[in-house]
Amino acid sequence: MAEITYLTPEGLEKLKQELAYLKTHGRSEISKQIAEARDKGDLSENAEYDAAKEAQGLHELKISKLEEVLANSRIIDESKLDTSKVLVLSKVKIKNVKNGTVMNYQLVAEKEADLKTGKISVQSPIAKGLLGKSVGDIADVTVPNGTMQFEILEISR
Repeated sequence: MAEITYLTPEGLEKLKQELAYLKTHGRSEISKQIAEARDKGDLSENAEYDAAKEAQGLHELKISKLEEVLANSRIIDESKLDTSKVLVLSKVKIKNVKNGTVMNYQLVAEKEADLKTGKISVQSPIAKGLLGKSVGDIADVTVPNGTMQFEILEISR
């Protein structure tokens, strides 16, 4: 069974726009590349044609995966989120116990993750360590270079 992806309304709209772009503009660009390569002669020895056909296959795979994500996505009503513990779409303020650094993150679906805007994937080690914790809890997070501890200072929507 396919994995359910929880999205914000904005994240869902962004994925729909990406899919529409891939199906229209993306497909037409690849068709042009194939046509140009085909015009260059013998297809049995045409590396450019083979590369364009392979790009077409990868493009169609990307479309297929995006359609699957959209088909198995659920929109979360942020107004109904429980702020007593860390959940998907929770905004958390955490403090690194070792060095005192305070960080703010929102836990989002992998497709919406963007570290520059403070959105981390629920699949990330930090998010996995925070899920289900409450304010005041210490989360032990296993990262590639060991274990880090984060104190949960605040949870909001």
